[in-house]
Amino acid sequence: MFAPTIMSKAAATKQLILNKSLELIYKNGYQATSIDEIIATTNVTKGAFFYHFSSKEEMGLAIINELFYPRVVTALAHPLTHTTGITDAIYHILHTLLHDDSVFNVAYGCPVVNLVEEMSPVNESFKKALNRLLVRVQEALEGALRTAQTESQIRKDVDCKAVATFILTSYSGIRNIGKIFGKGAYSGFLKEIRIYLNKLK
Repeated sequence: MFAPTIMSKAAATKQLILNKSLELIYKNGYQATSIDEIIATTNVTKGAFFYHFSSKEEMGLAIINELFYPRVVTALAHPLTHTTGITDAIYHILHTLLHDDSVFNVAYGCPVVNLVEEMSPVNESFKKALNRLLVRVQEALEGALRTAQTESQIRKDVDCKAVATFILTSYSGIRNIGKIFGKGAYSGFLKEIRIYLNKLK
């Protein structure tokens, strides 16, 4: 038997900074969130912040690489590689992402999509980190669709890469529309995406 891993104080402090920073950035945006606000929210010292991160940018990149990336793999990539019904699996993932309030707040949209819009045009490091994340999502979708295609779950003429891109961009769009129209917009989207997915069979 292995003893459970106990997070060190330093690791716990780093995790606290990342989690609280994400909360602030999700609500206010990355550029509008200052290090002083993060420090005040976490109740850590400025020295503790700079012990873990040399800059606000390094902290922001850690949110993408250490928080977003593993969560995406767990929530999306893993379920897609262990399914016998690809269209139902994709629909269920989208439904959960849109309707599980413990994940995202409709008023603030998707934190990943928000950072893509805010930071990718102005910061190359953010663009590369976000590209890595979105490519992982696209590849997970495309790979699962190709596997489903070999199992005759979907038609042989389906362009799996194009479908993966369409699903990714559709989700991005509805999260942004939801900021304005509210959660009611999700119902129509899910109805139409269900029809679209069924047509892949």
